[in-house]
Amino acid sequence: MTRWIVAGALALGLVHGAVAQEAADGVAPEAATRLGTIVPDTLRPALRAKADGRPVEAPEWMIAAAHPLAVEAGAEVLRRGGTAADAMVSVQAVLGLVEPQSSGLGGGAFLVYFDAGTGRLTTLDGRETAPLAAGPRLFQDADGQPLKFFDAVIGGRSVGVPGTPMLMQEAHRRWGRSVWSGLFDKAIALAQGGFAVSPRMAASVAGDAERLALNPRTAAYFLPGGVPLQAGQMLVNRPYARSLRILAAQGAAPFYTGDIAVDIVGAVRNARNPGLLRGIDLALYRVRERPAVCADYREYDVCGMGPPSSGGLTVGQILGLVAPFDLAALGPDNAESWRLIGEASRLAFADRGRYMADSDFVPVPTKGLLATEYLAKRSDLMRGERALEDVTPGAPEFDHALNWADDDAIERPSTSHISIVDRYGNALSMTTTIENGFGSRVMVRGFLLNNELTDFSFRSHRDGVPVANRVEPGKRPRSSMAPTIVMKDGRPVLVVGSPGGSRIIGYVAKTIIAYLDWGMDVQQAVALPHLVNRFGPFDAEEDRLTGALEAMGFVVNQRELNSGLHAISVGRMLRGGADPRREGIAFGE
Repeated sequence: MTRWIVAGALALGLVHGAVAQEAADGVAPEAATRLGTIVPDTLRPALRAKADGRPVEAPEWMIAAAHPLAVEAGAEVLRRGGTAADAMVSVQAVLGLVEPQSSGLGGGAFLVYFDAGTGRLTTLDGRETAPLAAGPRLFQDADGQPLKFFDAVIGGRSVGVPGTPMLMQEAHRRWGRSVWSGLFDKAIALAQGGFAVSPRMAASVAGDAERLALNPRTAAYFLPGGVPLQAGQMLVNRPYARSLRILAAQGAAPFYTGDIAVDIVGAVRNARNPGLLRGIDLALYRVRERPAVCADYREYDVCGMGPPSSGGLTVGQILGLVAPFDLAALGPDNAESWRLIGEASRLAFADRGRYMADSDFVPVPTKGLLATEYLAKRSDLMRGERALEDVTPGAPEFDHALNWADDDAIERPSTSHISIVDRYGNALSMTTTIENGFGSRVMVRGFLLNNELTDFSFRSHRDGVPVANRVEPGKRPRSSMAPTIVMKDGRPVLVVGSPGGSRIIGYVAKTIIAYLDWGMDVQQAVALPHLVNRFGPFDAEEDRLTGALEAMGFVVNQRELNSGLHAISVGRMLRGGADPRREGIAFGE
């Protein structure tokens, strides 16, 4: 397999507009960074394994996350006998400090958890919600036309009710063993005493400096003296330390009904481009347990998050559509493998754009979309030798009306992912986000607020037909986050997920195929060059198959692709893999 290491410049968010999604989310990714400057000594063997393209091996527990300091915090919890849920709390608390552009207390997350004691798989929805005052024209101008993307993002209008603090608390309540208050010690110490700005964070700040400067509090933190933070610079965040102390002492309640909630509402309503958030919106927020979406693939069950995420369904559809074909025999270096995966993705994305949204508001044909007969019929469309000229949504079996218009919501390549397996056999896969890099650019109490509401369709209707993913009061916007646990005989065999906007789905599906069909270890699987097709053209990291795919009738655009895959395989030994495109590390003992 060809080893690939990303190199290139950061250009976060340099295009804008609520135009065709293929053009609008074509943002250059973050550069690979000099990890040696931020890796604690205890994690250096893991860094060497990553640099050599080897998985990290350990007998008892494993963690893979997006920043070495966050991995170190989680490792300390697991080493002391904590569960995967305990470790996640510590990891997320540190990520919100050292990788604030991607996730944090002002955002939301989806969590998939396998409880070894009960053998039960649970999914928790910590997605943000729209204010009760929000309506379908939230992101339209006076003429009813969709706003340009960043005109909607910057300021308070795009902020939904954060779900991450309550999700952290709920996961600990269900599956935690460690004392809650102690899980924040590492993050509080780093926030109070300072941490070294990573190359990725510095590059992200430099690439977004103009927008960060629009909010005085945000600018003061990320652009001190008007100068973007530099890699290696020591950064202190005392307001964040105070927020964590409150969370440690009082739980999540102050974020929803206390002083922090009051400050969140004030920041949103007094920001440029003010939002509609009120205290009642935060007070009513709840984390929801949802039915896991599990798709059969070979002899495995691939389980993920259902609506309002499109991740579990769309990954499941892709795998179901390629299941009739012998990908193992074709192999990863055959253009035919990627034609099949690409066409399956196009067909799945057509269904995604038509049918998938918050199932509390929109009936979603979940069973019909994954039905064997339906996928077999759709899969027959892929039996030619050339690219399909036209891909349209199918008609899955359902007992409700299916008259929905296609969505054009834009998802940016930000976000973060955490994979953990503990000594007890519990497994956790959680994708966490504030949506766009730096979210709404509104900062309060030391953390950034999300811009998650721009994951809704800016258009409410097309030709008089409603869009399923339109804005509605209290609704959760559709997401592509795809935290996944692959099961066999009722036990986890692979824990995986990634950031990356709507390309998350392709990244996760590719990694599962690489591991299950092509026999790659987890580090090889996450590092395998991406070939992603959502709407017709391929996005490719390498040009080795470009000629063959073009001969089949595809357009191929070569570009760097900003995944951040973290995977753990479960067997006699645990093996962890971390994406070479980002700063993450896998570590275990």
